[in-house]
Amino acid sequence: MKKMSNTEVIASIIGAFFATLCASFFSNSILEANDMPMVLASTGASAMLIFAIPHSPVSQPWPLIGGHLIAAFIGISAYYLIPNAVVASSVAIGLAMLAMHLTDSMHPPGGATAVTAVIGGNTVHELGYYFIIVPVFFNAIILLSIAMAVGSFREKNPYVINGRG
Repeated sequence: MKKMSNTEVIASIIGAFFATLCASFFSNSILEANDMPMVLASTGASAMLIFAIPHSPVSQPWPLIGGHLIAAFIGISAYYLIPNAVVASSVAIGLAMLAMHLTDSMHPPGGATAVTAVIGGNTVHELGYYFIIVPVFFNAIILLSIAMAVGSFREKNPYVINGRG
C-alpha cells in the first residue's frame, strides 16, 4: 500500500474529524435518549476506512452506503424476528456479511450497524425501519460527501472515474 503524502494525511485527519463531528451531531440530535448521546460506532469505523485507506474497495461509495443500508435492514429484521439479542446479533452479522458479498457492497463497519440495530436499545428500536434512513443513510452520506471533498486534496482522487470528476 502506497503511503500518503503529508498533505493527504492532514486532509484525511481534518476530513475524518469534521465528518464524524457532523454525523455524530446529526445522530445525537435524532437519537438522544435520557440526556445520553447516541452515536453510531460504525460511523467512526467507516471514517477510519474512507479517510485512511480511501482507495480500498471497502472504502468506495457503494460499499459505504449499500453495506450500511443492507446491514441496518438485516439487523432491524433480526431484532423483530429473533427474541434473543445474542442470537439475533449473531444472525444479523452472518446475514449482513452474506448480503454484502452478494451485492458487492462489503463494508466491515456494516457489521456494527447490524448489531446496533439489534442491541441499540429503545431509542433505536422505536425508530424501527426508519433507522435505515435516520441515522444510518444520512451518516453515510455525510461521511461520503466530506470524503469526496477531501479526495480533491489527494494525489489520486479515489472518487474520479477515468480521469474525470
